[in-house]
Amino acid sequence: MTSNNTENTKSRKKKNRKTKTIFLIIGFLFGAGVIMALYQTSVYFSTNESCMICHVHPHAEETWRLSTHVNNRSGVTVNCVDCHLPPKNETWNHYTAKIKLGARDVWGYITKDSADFNWEMKSELEHAVKYIPNESCKECHQNLFPQGISDDGITAHLHYDENETKLNLQCISCHLDAGHYNPDYSHSQMVGIPGYGDGASNVVDTASYFKSPTDVTAFENFTEKIPGTPISFNMVAIPGGTFKMGSPKSEPFHQPDEAPVHDVTISPFFMAEVETTWDQFWAFYANTMSEGRTPPETTYSRNLEAMDVDGISGPTPPFGFPDQGWGGNDRPAITMTHYAAETFCLWLSKKTGKKYRLPTEAEWEYAARGNTQTPYFFEGNPKDFSEYGFWRRFFPAKTEGITSYVIYDNNSFNRSQEPDLVEPNPFGLKNMLGNVLEYTADKYDPNAYEKRSDGVTNPIVTEGDEWVVRGGYFASDASDVRSAARSHTHHDEWMKTDPQQPKSIWWYSDFKGIGFRVVCEADSLAPTN
Repeated sequence: MTSNNTENTKSRKKKNRKTKTIFLIIGFLFGAGVIMALYQTSVYFSTNESCMICHVHPHAEETWRLSTHVNNRSGVTVNCVDCHLPPKNETWNHYTAKIKLGARDVWGYITKDSADFNWEMKSELEHAVKYIPNESCKECHQNLFPQGISDDGITAHLHYDENETKLNLQCISCHLDAGHYNPDYSHSQMVGIPGYGDGASNVVDTASYFKSPTDVTAFENFTEKIPGTPISFNMVAIPGGTFKMGSPKSEPFHQPDEAPVHDVTISPFFMAEVETTWDQFWAFYANTMSEGRTPPETTYSRNLEAMDVDGISGPTPPFGFPDQGWGGNDRPAITMTHYAAETFCLWLSKKTGKKYRLPTEAEWEYAARGNTQTPYFFEGNPKDFSEYGFWRRFFPAKTEGITSYVIYDNNSFNRSQEPDLVEPNPFGLKNMLGNVLEYTADKYDPNAYEKRSDGVTNPIVTEGDEWVVRGGYFASDASDVRSAARSHTHHDEWMKTDPQQPKSIWWYSDFKGIGFRVVCEADSLAPTN
């Protein structure tokens, strides 16, 4: 009897498990079917045809088909939802906006008469900005400087990129006719861009622009003013002297190309307090922008007497956002090539009448050390700050001390930072170590120090395939921001994904940690005693 009851109990449990399994399978299939049905419904109601059911604006479809979003050379059709909904990769925002707008459209279709709508008002910018998410524009238009853009367009896009938050503008603010063709619309109706819209003339107010450069009469710090622009920057007087260049083998993380240590004598010079900023670089860009190119051999020859400012061709438009979306203004300008940096110096020299150039590698290290001979110009052992080594598996690296002076891997948030976040070195220079790698005027030779005589004055290496870069950058370990640490460009690698043919001579597509600072030769400007 007991055996039969046990068998009956097991049989019931087995049947219950089967029943539950069947219900689970049915439930899963039903749920999947519901999800698929909802998805297919969503897909249908994202088509242009479904949008036209509710949107009975008499010219909506006609003007859309005539717009650059449909009638273009690429053959790509931009659909209604591509512009009027947040991007699909923002899943929550996309579908919540879809539900909200869909419900509103259906309600209006059922309860309102389209004959009563003020179609002219609905075509105005004030109405359009409510229904064109800026994220959707940026999703497609990641390159602000497409081929064929006019100089005015470049200027406007640069201003927008640098001041997007402050201006509180959307792409549609200037490109109201992009999605729905309007033959009467022009960029002269732009709102919020200096020189455009609001009744403003197309002439930029130059009242605050400098009329002449700074007159330097003594070997002391000065603030340079760039004529024809509102831009100024600080230059620091670096006294001449002799120092020991390189690092001894006993220095932690010493590399072979840093040896042997040797005496180098440096003449006095002026050096920029901080790396060249976006404000400075965009002033150069706006002043020289051109689709033409100054041949590199002309720039590198520095034949200043043979070329006036108007003859200097500046960078062609970059592909994408050269500031990586981190912000401009006082942040260091990045991603430009060594050639672009040299051209900037050429332009700056002609604008100011002074001799501006990139620092030699010896000048750079002399300035970075600030009369110190330790691994950094501040106290600390590279082993304590570095993330390398066996003990880092158990104990974190020290950050006290270094983070006050250096933007590097441990405090950068993987991006360049503004110079005011760090303290200056003994010479008064900021960000000599970290933040961005800085170009020098030297070609890279791993054996340069071995070939050099002890006691040399103002050395420079002119033979090689790559350029010396110094100082480390925001993603560098503490071991790579030592004063003696050397590195060099990787030109082909940094240009690998450049989509342009031929590849740009102005911008790097694959490295965002490179910048530069300028020096000014002192011997022709002021007494050095």
